Amino acid sequence: MFFPWVGLFEQIRLADVYVHYSDVPFSKGGFINRVQVKTAQGIVWMTVPLLHQKLGQPICEVQINYQKDWRHKHREMLKQAYAQAPFRKDMLDIIDRVYTEQHSTLDKLSTASVNAVYDYLDLGGSRRFLDIRELDIGGSSSQRVLDTVLSVGGDTYTTGLGARNYLDHELFEDSNVRVNYMNYRKTPYPQLHGDFTPYVSALDLIAIMGSNSAGYIHSESIHWKEYLDHE
Repeated sequence: MFFPWVGLFEQIRLADVYVHYSDVPFSKGGFINRVQVKTAQGIVWMTVPLLHQKLGQPICEVQINYQKDWRHKHREMLKQAYAQAPFRKDMLDIIDRVYTEQHSTLDKLSTASVNAVYDYLDLGGSRRFLDIRELDIGGSSSQRVLDTVLSVGGDTYTTGLGARNYLDHELFEDSNVRVNYMNYRKTPYPQLHGDFTPYVSALDLIAIMGSNSAGYIHSESIHWKEYLDHE
């Protein structure tokens, strides 16, 4: 994901190992190359343009289009949107750290954006970040996810609520791997530009709360059966 929402960092906070799933097919309309930003004009998309993108192409092969200076455009938009934010400089420093390098492929840019925000948030604990290609795990679907968890010695897989629509939970249970869903609190903080929304980039939280941002990232997870029983 590209400068993702706070929810992704909720998952990272609960993880011992976080695996960037960079070799799966790119899908249009998601959050891999774009994210929502709150502005005085409303919610806008901050989008990274792509070059010769093909249907089903792995994220790690999707090239970024630098024919136009979208990095400058993004920075100016954020600079204006957060003109009144107390920690605007901290947020812009993160943007500059990521945009200083011209990342050739989308996976490299997305990973850099996640890492830069994570480093700033200081979520405590120790955790490993891996790329799925480092693990050399074949297969697909739920079996590949399970094999990934097992390969790093995991006994719990923590995922977003969307997994209830596709994950083979029994497959995990048969291997004594617990599946937890995120139970997002979506804790409000004093956003700019109207009513609170949790679905914008975590850059929003940093611009407003600065070094206090980690205090708003405190969601826990819930066992998948318990969640579905109360859904």
